Amino acid sequence: MNATPAPTPAITPASAPRIAVIGAGPGGLTCARVLERHGIAVTVYERDASADARDQGGTLDLHADSGQIALAEAGLLDEFFALARPEGQAQRALNRHGEVLADYRPPAGEDAAPEIDRGLLRTLLAGSLAPGTVRWGHALCSAAARPGGTHRLTFDNGTTADADLVIGADGAWSRVRPLVSDAVPVHSGVTFIEAHFDHVDTDHPAVAALVGDGHTFAIGDHKGLLAQRNGNQHVRAYIAVREDSEGGRPAGLPGDTEAVRAALLEKFTGWDERLRLLITDNDGPYVHRPLFVLPAPHTWPHTPGVTLLGDAAHLMAPFGGNGANLAMLDGCELALALARHGTVDAAVTAYEEVMLPRAAAAGDGADVLDRVFGPGDRTAADVPDFDREKEEYRRAAAAYGNR
Repeated sequence: MNATPAPTPAITPASAPRIAVIGAGPGGLTCARVLERHGIAVTVYERDASADARDQGGTLDLHADSGQIALAEAGLLDEFFALARPEGQAQRALNRHGEVLADYRPPAGEDAAPEIDRGLLRTLLAGSLAPGTVRWGHALCSAAARPGGTHRLTFDNGTTADADLVIGADGAWSRVRPLVSDAVPVHSGVTFIEAHFDHVDTDHPAVAALVGDGHTFAIGDHKGLLAQRNGNQHVRAYIAVREDSEGGRPAGLPGDTEAVRAALLEKFTGWDERLRLLITDNDGPYVHRPLFVLPAPHTWPHTPGVTLLGDAAHLMAPFGGNGANLAMLDGCELALALARHGTVDAAVTAYEEVMLPRAAAAGDGADVLDRVFGPGDRTAADVPDFDREKEEYRRAAAAYGNR
C-alpha cells in the first residue's frame, strides 16, 4: 500500500529553499519524487541527454527493507510491482565444475526482493516528477561555496545555478563529494568483464537454461562467472577476475574482442563447458567494469548547504544488492527530513545522523569480495541461505515501520 505524505511540510513553498540534486539515478530521483509529494520544489541536474540516452545496466532486486520502503513513500510501490519480475528472485549457485550447490526458486507471492531492470526503474521515477524537474544534458563541472552556505553550480553547457542545498547523488566519481570529503574510490582488486546475450530464449537456449529466471553464479579459485536474466529475453554475464592493480585491465586481457575471449578462456581453463558458454557465446564486445569502493566508514564533518547520498556517500561492492537500495532509502529519508524540519541545516543534520552509521554498518563489501573470490572451490557451506535472506528483509522492513 502506498504511503500517505505528511499533510503540512515543515519547509513550505513560502520558505522556498533552492534544492539541487546532482544526478538522476535511483537515489536522486527518489529524493526528488518524495520532495515533490511533500510540496517542496527541487531541480535535478543530470549529464545524460534523456532518461534513455544510454544503457542503464542490469537488473536490480529492490528489498522490502529499503528500496520498497522508498518507493512506498514515493507513492510508486504499486507501479513498481506491476513492472517487477518476482520470478527473478531465483538463485542458482554452482562450483566451477558445474555441480549445483543451491537452486532457490521463489514461492508464489514472494515479494521480498523482486527484480526490475534499471532502465525501467529510471523511467518510472523520472516520469513521476513534475515536467521540467529534471534538467537533462547538465553535467556538473564545479560547485563553489558562496556566502551564507549557498553554492554556485557550473555546468558543461555554460549554464549556472545557485542552490541553498546541493545533494550529491552523482555516483562513484561524484563532483559534489570534494565539498565535504577528500575520499576517493579505490580499486577493490576485482574486475568484471561484462558480456551480453540478446534473444536468449531463441538464440542462446543453453545460456537461457543455465541462467533460468533469475541469477546463476559459479565461483572458484579467485574467479567467477555470474549471469542475470533481464527483461526482454536479455542476459548479462559478468566474468569476474581478481586483479590487484589500480583498476587497469586484468593482466593478459587486451582490448580486441576475440583476443579478450581467448585470454578469458585460458583463465577459465578446466571450468565446466556449460559455464564457459558465458565467455564463448556472447553477442557483441565485452565491457570492462573494474569494481571500486569507498573505504568504510566514510564520514565527513557537517557542511552547511551540502550532503551526499548513494554511491557518492558509500560506494560498495555489488554483492548483496545494497547499493541502489540504500541510495533510494537515503534519498527518501533526506526528503522526509526536509519535509519534517524547519530549516535545511536541521534536516541535513538529522539525515546524516541516521545515514552515516547505517552506511558504516553496511561497509564497503571488501570482506565479501575476499571471501567470494578466495582460493579453491566453493562448497554448499559458502552459499547464502536465500530463504533466510528474504526473511531478514521482511523483518527489517517491519522494524523500520515501527520506528
